[in-house]
Amino acid sequence: QTSMKNMERELVCPVCKEMYKQPLALPCTHNVCHVCASEVLLQHGHLCCDPTSEPTSPAATPSTRSPRLGRRVVPKPDRLDRLLKSGFGTYPGRKRGAVHPQTVSFPCPACQRDVDLGERGLGSLFRNLTLERVVERYRQTINISAAIMCQFCKPPQLEATKGCTECKSSFCNECFKLYHPWGTQKAQHEPTPPTLTFRPKGLMCPEHKEEVTHYCKTCQRLVCQLCRVRRTHTSHKITPVLSAYQALREKLTKSLAYILSSQDTVQTQIAELEETVKHTEV
Repeated sequence: QTSMKNMERELVCPVCKEMYKQPLALPCTHNVCHVCASEVLLQHGHLCCDPTSEPTSPAATPSTRSPRLGRRVVPKPDRLDRLLKSGFGTYPGRKRGAVHPQTVSFPCPACQRDVDLGERGLGSLFRNLTLERVVERYRQTINISAAIMCQFCKPPQLEATKGCTECKSSFCNECFKLYHPWGTQKAQHEPTPPTLTFRPKGLMCPEHKEEVTHYCKTCQRLVCQLCRVRRTHTSHKITPVLSAYQALREKLTKSLAYILSSQDTVQTQIAELEETVKHTEV
């Protein structure tokens, strides 16, 4: 168990503190998630390619790219050149309006050093496919070693194959059909992978199919982690969903309290108007 925990620490991204997703190998031999690397560069004022696109290194061939992210389009080089020449974005030591792009410096979160990525930035990095496969195999090992049993089978219990977020339970195939009979409301429940820790199903971003985590006040819409690092929201006011929820709830509560406090006054005015109408008719 201890060795597995130690291995898991080696498979965690130093930025997001979660298991690597599309890890990039830095020149200092450390690794970082592709989206995390893009976010770090944006936070340091670097203009980089769309973080939702795949790395353009030789290691990222079409056969190895993620189908979910493979549809993203990398901005054309001539467009980036025009943005750089027009002074969009700044680099450390770069004068505004400089014609030639400067090398990109990346602050490695693991060794705390500034790593030179050259003029291409993240485009010069290789996707660490070996590490990616190790992470995937580790996930499979954890799932196999922690088999989840059906919570409704009579002994001997069968291994669970489906989960239900609404019922907060895991089922085998037969029990899932038994407790979700056709023609009832429960038949509409969507099956999920079995788990022991059910949590409410969060709202999903319609564009990236990721769970929304933030709220853009400028656009007045919920955004996911991938939306947040895109250039379309660079200067927008973005807050966590919980903070936005509490602020909007407080505003709505005050408005509702004001309406309720004015209810008696309005009812009195309505009664007076009805009395005036009757008097006028007479």
